[in-house]
Amino acid sequence: MDAQTSGSASSTPEPDHLYKGRRATLSLNILVIGCGLGGLAAAYCLAQAGHNITILEAASAIGEVGAGVQASPNVSRLLMRWGLGPRLQEVGVKIQAMSFKRWANDEVVGWTPLGDVIDKEYGSPFYLLHRADFHRMLHEAAEPYCDIRVNSRVVSVDPSKPCVTLASGEVVSADLIIGADGVKSVTRGYIIGEPDKPRATGDAAYRALIPAEKLLQDDDLKHLVERMESNIWMGPGGHIVGYPISAKKEFNLVMMHPDETEGAEWSPMIQKLLALVPSTLDWKLMDRDPLPTWIHKDGKLALLGDSCHPMLPYRAQGSAMAIEDAAVLGNIFSHCSDRSQILPLLYAYQSLRYERATATQKSSSLNQYIFHKPDGPEQEDRDREMRAAMEDALRVARGEESTYTLTGNANQWADKKKSDIQFGYDADEEAEKWWVANGSRLMTLVPSYDLKPRTVHSANH
Repeated sequence: MDAQTSGSASSTPEPDHLYKGRRATLSLNILVIGCGLGGLAAAYCLAQAGHNITILEAASAIGEVGAGVQASPNVSRLLMRWGLGPRLQEVGVKIQAMSFKRWANDEVVGWTPLGDVIDKEYGSPFYLLHRADFHRMLHEAAEPYCDIRVNSRVVSVDPSKPCVTLASGEVVSADLIIGADGVKSVTRGYIIGEPDKPRATGDAAYRALIPAEKLLQDDDLKHLVERMESNIWMGPGGHIVGYPISAKKEFNLVMMHPDETEGAEWSPMIQKLLALVPSTLDWKLMDRDPLPTWIHKDGKLALLGDSCHPMLPYRAQGSAMAIEDAAVLGNIFSHCSDRSQILPLLYAYQSLRYERATATQKSSSLNQYIFHKPDGPEQEDRDREMRAAMEDALRVARGEESTYTLTGNANQWADKKKSDIQFGYDADEEAEKWWVANGSRLMTLVPSYDLKPRTVHSANH
């Protein structure tokens, strides 16, 4: 069968404010494989660009497990543009600061203000969310505009036609396939030409949710909820992250440690938190190297999100990159007027996104190295750098001038240059600028890997 929208989604979505009101003059039938955060965002954006979208999801029901996720300004500005601002305020927690602590004694060695500082600097807030709440709001946004099919596990892909075969034996055809099927992606293997398995990092994570009321009953723990900060305890070979989510009703705790080890006994505060944990999700951290391309050579299959650039969770930008991918993809495909343009438009998408996503992958891996230093001279140097940045931040908070150079600081959130690159990015604005500079030329060129984006500075330098 052909991928077509059905029911309320069968008609073309009503025009709105996205993409300056621009909609594709040719509506493509597009399959999105995977109904996670990236798949839902891609479906929403491509539908708003004027296309007919079908999502194929292997699970029997739509839902998301997991715990905390962060919506930094580069994400929240898009979500608010999509009309989700009220939902963010309803279920999110507006993070006030990053606080870095020693693993053994809870000493604060680093602190960076966020909250109103972020609002003023980047024009969009920084929220802490439950992953299920985030998924629910994207599902509510996308569902009216597309056909979401559950129990539809893709077992093979023909990128040339293009079409997919489901576990049921059904063959589903379309004009374009977007692989948004995560770190264990099926579609990725068709891009690189062979089956491809994710690589174990040697790290694992325990994820837990604690009712916030339990922390509020303890004088030693209640500040962890009340201050609305993201707390990172750094230790030998591992670190622990904790922050409130779900409108301060739950406390998210993530313990990163070497796989298949329990680690050392951490601080009294951590021990108290662990005593409150009702249950955990054990998550083995997997990684992949950056791909040379996200697009199949026949130009009818492309990847998005973790299927092409999975992020280790040390920078909290994995979902952000998938949401940005989706926004750019929708914006670029709002220009579509003929099927012959599909491949050049895909290369435009990759040109805009590849360097930024790859740089963010590297920045995430850098934090693993920074946070996990064993006690000793390198750890002392790290803490000294972070303390200097904290003292400078406190001076600025008092209304004094900054006197410390923060570029390259071990606290990546204190590095203004990196924050400008990461949080100041507007996916729609970048797509519009890129199109003004390259769009007319793009439509007359044979696509090649040589298409270059506007200058993008790596957040790693």
